[in-house]
Amino acid sequence: MALDTAKEQLGFQSEVRQLLDLVINSLYSNREIFLRELVSNAADAADKLRFAALADDKLYENDAELAIEVDFSEALGTITVRDNGIGMTRDEAVENLGTIAKSGTREFFGKLSGDQRQDSQLIGQFGVGFYAAFIVADKVTVTSRKAGSAPEQGVRWESEGKGEFTVETVLRKPRGTEIVLHLKEDAKDLANAWQLREIVKRYSDHISVPIKMPKSGEEKGWETVNQATALWRRSKSEITDEEYKEFYKHVGHDFSDPLAWLHSKVEGKHEYTTLFYLPARAPFDLWDREVKHGVKLYVQRVFIMDDAEKLMPRYLRFVRGVIDTNDLPLNVSREILQHNKTLETIRGASVKKVLGMIEGLSAEDYAKFWEAFGRVIKEGVIEDFANRERIAKLLRFASTHADTSAPEVSLEAYVGRMQEGQDAIWYIVADGFSTARNSPHLEYFRKQGIEVLLMHEPIDEWVVTHLHEFEGKPLKSVLQGDLKTDADDASDKDKSEAASPLLKRIKTALESRVEDVKVSQRLTESPACLVSGQEQMSANLERLLKAAGQDVPAAKRILELNVDHPMVKFMDTMQDEQRFAHWATLLFEQSILAEGGKLEDPAGFVKRMNEVVLELAGTGD
Repeated sequence: MALDTAKEQLGFQSEVRQLLDLVINSLYSNREIFLRELVSNAADAADKLRFAALADDKLYENDAELAIEVDFSEALGTITVRDNGIGMTRDEAVENLGTIAKSGTREFFGKLSGDQRQDSQLIGQFGVGFYAAFIVADKVTVTSRKAGSAPEQGVRWESEGKGEFTVETVLRKPRGTEIVLHLKEDAKDLANAWQLREIVKRYSDHISVPIKMPKSGEEKGWETVNQATALWRRSKSEITDEEYKEFYKHVGHDFSDPLAWLHSKVEGKHEYTTLFYLPARAPFDLWDREVKHGVKLYVQRVFIMDDAEKLMPRYLRFVRGVIDTNDLPLNVSREILQHNKTLETIRGASVKKVLGMIEGLSAEDYAKFWEAFGRVIKEGVIEDFANRERIAKLLRFASTHADTSAPEVSLEAYVGRMQEGQDAIWYIVADGFSTARNSPHLEYFRKQGIEVLLMHEPIDEWVVTHLHEFEGKPLKSVLQGDLKTDADDASDKDKSEAASPLLKRIKTALESRVEDVKVSQRLTESPACLVSGQEQMSANLERLLKAAGQDVPAAKRILELNVDHPMVKFMDTMQDEQRFAHWATLLFEQSILAEGGKLEDPAGFVKRMNEVVLELAGTGD
């Protein structure tokens, strides 16, 4: 079958064109990172070849000594980065260099503001990789051949970064990839040995693959200019904070420094080394559950996989770093890893290490961490039964004892200031902070000075269905069940008996829309509210499930009345049953709106409200 050697001219994906423009204009002040990104990609190519060669050592093509070369020509104004890693086919060159095959791309571009300083930070979260070459180059030529393919199957990709690129099949004997940067006039000062060595030492000294440059002076040949030792294998006392930070930027594909890191070596029955990082900001694809990158697994310093879910639970998917062990066979398959006891032990211990790192953050750093990853950590209450109590201590919520929507209150702090005789942790779940804070269900609690946690994120509904108690204190919703208070039971009974005829009239007027109508103990200012039965699904959860497309039958709820409210007292004097039914319906609909619900008949509500307003104003029929 004849090879397609024709030279094609193709257009960049629209997102690539936009990214190129942003990279060139927003990151120029930090132009040195182009080399860090290209060297990092070359190291990844070497890792991929090592892994592929475990199954087929012929891929080494009699050259198992992996290396990265950084060359330059002052006369030509070029910088060249080459590796003898896995390489690319023609199709892979088009796919990898001409498109951004990442979900979340649209959301990423939607956040860009046009402010170069802010956008450059966001681009750092998104990751630019190869495209950083265009910060300093006005033309980039990539020549590559996939390991194991014939020399006639090489590929050359070339672009000036202006919307189009060319690709053609070429003869290439060495495997791997060579990238030639044709430098812009104002970047040609970078094409010298001293500058390039300094950049490599600053940004890429941690790379475990040897990075080689031409020897200086009269001496011919190449010399290694980085330590070429896996950073995590070195003693902690030998590693500077700057080296830790640069390694994070390599494994995390992030421009920012990490919030914290933890480096440890375990010896005993199982021997392994871990280096974990907490990012300072959420990556753009945090909510993409299909993303696999996170913690990398190495076996005897050979990269095996970065399938985050096998190495860390989903609720810790933001963690970056490496696990390196000698306790697994080099030819271990991903299928075997799914049920490998050694890996399960390492995974369990690693989760505890990460939770310990989070617990050790200062108050200031923890506030930053929670803002970025709090919603993800909440997933742990649902997913990780073994560590549920520990995760519960990390949770933060808004509260009626604070004037802000910021999640500041821990469950420990809440329990520590519970009133004498208070036997439960009270909470309310709503679809927004204002809805929760202004809910009529809180009136009794405010009057009594009892703190209520204000939960207003969708995941909170799932959290409270899995977290039933904390430190022996049950979590109770102010929206569900009978409210047991210190009020005089006899007085309550008398009040209910006295209001019995009114309760029956309202229940009749509302027909099948409510389960029951009762006198409320929780209302002091509002006329009415809706509550769910103790074992009943909350209205907010019902709304969430319906929004997710699930067929959830609407459950009838209990309407509670504040029989001391003027509106309710006024209703008790009405003789016209049709007029009474209008007011009862308004009470019911107001209760739905007060908890953030939606009315089945908004137009009918407006009509009834207008009639009541006109009637009370003395201008009605």
